[in-house]
Amino acid sequence: MFDPALAHAAAQVASAQQGVPVIKAFFDAPTFTVTYVVHDPETRRAAILDSVLTYDPASGRTAFESADPVLAYVEQAGLTVDWHLETHAHADHLSAAPYLQQKLGGKIAIGAHICEVQQTFGALFNAGAEFARDGSDFDHLWADGDTFAIGNLAVTVLHVPGHTPACVAYVIGDAVFVGDTMFMPDYGTARADFPGGDARTLFRSLRRILELPPETRLFMCHDYLPEGRDHYVWETTVAEQRRANVHAHDGVTEDEFVAMREGRDRTLAMPRLILPSVQVNMRAGHLPAPDNNGVVYLKIPVNQL
Repeated sequence: MFDPALAHAAAQVASAQQGVPVIKAFFDAPTFTVTYVVHDPETRRAAILDSVLTYDPASGRTAFESADPVLAYVEQAGLTVDWHLETHAHADHLSAAPYLQQKLGGKIAIGAHICEVQQTFGALFNAGAEFARDGSDFDHLWADGDTFAIGNLAVTVLHVPGHTPACVAYVIGDAVFVGDTMFMPDYGTARADFPGGDARTLFRSLRRILELPPETRLFMCHDYLPEGRDHYVWETTVAEQRRANVHAHDGVTEDEFVAMREGRDRTLAMPRLILPSVQVNMRAGHLPAPDNNGVVYLKIPVNQL
């Protein structure tokens, strides 16, 4: 079946000049998360992808240790930020998008299927009628195949569900920011057992991305330093993933992947920060409204996950 969004993305990659966009990565070791600043060298317009708000679950305190280096880089490089792009509602870190937006401007955007995530987790956290479940906490919602520009850089959005219903990948010039859909080839793929996740859907999303041209650069949202490697990395290519991804290389069938992924997921503990992260990230990185005593609270549902 013809896939117009993927065809557009493939044509975009094929026409992009190597080295464009300019990409700067920031690695947050406590959450193993990579934040990216992507900019057009001609116009110096930029986007920030998957930023991290530092959060200490023992004290409940937030800080900007991970976000401030991003802020400093943008200011020193003389960039204008148009977008704060989220690949999905992360379960392993809180987003710093509102903090960076306040400092730098720009719009916060995520995939349109965030509404499904808001429905599911709004109920789990008993968020109440004051929490809109229509995506309106975000400035913009992307549909599959949407296109926009960062300066002169062409961008195509691909809906790649499976890890969560709302996952999107951003094809920016010749580079794809895949979120949690896949990891480096020696680590494999994301789990698919969160509410709304599905291993079969994840496999199809993986294979969709891997239909892009072999030279397409892929940028991961995380690296977990698997056994046998002593340094963090987060950039690979379509060709390398198809050759060597330990879970989804060429030749692995959908049924084989589903059996592996579902079996592996049953052995995994919940992410350490899933409860604070999701109830903040489903609000576009904003904390819940304060209670009548002026204090902000995050809820811990007991025996629900």
